Amino acid sequence: MLNQMTLNRLHEMKLSAMAEKYRTIAASAAEGQLSFDEWFGLLVDAEWDHRHTNRIARLMKKATLYFPNASVEDIEYRSDRKLNRSLLQELGTCRYILDKRNVILMGATGAGKTYIACALGTAACRNLYTVKYIRLPDLLNELAVARGEGCYMDVMKFYRKVSLLILDEWMLIPLTKTESRDLLEIVEARYERSSTIFCSQFAPPGWHERIAEDALADAVLDRIENSSYKILIDGDDSMRKRKGFQSE
Repeated sequence: MLNQMTLNRLHEMKLSAMAEKYRTIAASAAEGQLSFDEWFGLLVDAEWDHRHTNRIARLMKKATLYFPNASVEDIEYRSDRKLNRSLLQELGTCRYILDKRNVILMGATGAGKTYIACALGTAACRNLYTVKYIRLPDLLNELAVARGEGCYMDVMKFYRKVSLLILDEWMLIPLTKTESRDLLEIVEARYERSSTIFCSQFAPPGWHERIAEDALADAVLDRIENSSYKILIDGDDSMRKRKGFQSE
């Protein structure tokens, strides 16, 4: 039998899912067939599921994924893409985030780098990791504005702490000296502390010439290459030569 006072108190404590489950069970024919432990377990499960779902929704909203509906399960493994299914499925478990490793997604425009990165971002949110998707030009602009407004360190702190940072359009255009230094600060701050996904039309050897100073380029590549899984989407040989891709 439904106890209205109990129901009201559940709502007052903001246990809305538990209250709704309580109402449902009390109105069902199974009410008298459940033990106290079964009753209580169903109420707790309902509240936990509700809060877990809401937490994932908040993480997804803050992630600002370009493809918010992308999922590892929906990645297409056509023969022409030459994707490593086992590796992507392994990445979908988010073990690489726990290990503080990175992922480099390489391929031509339209190859699907952004979708795969967002799919991995969705998997991370489902595993309750914080995620942020941003284009590299937008990140560098954000840092430049923050420097002018005196909140540079606050912005850097955010990008240092996020569990998975997805950087799209990585090294698409050459960087200035200031941008190169900002990039090193981001990479250094996250080195062996958190994970980053780099989406690029160029393999790492092609990044070097886009960073303003050789010493900065060496430092950036040193902190990324050896700790990253590399995935080439579409193994066209002509593209390998043009973009500097190398076989694994």
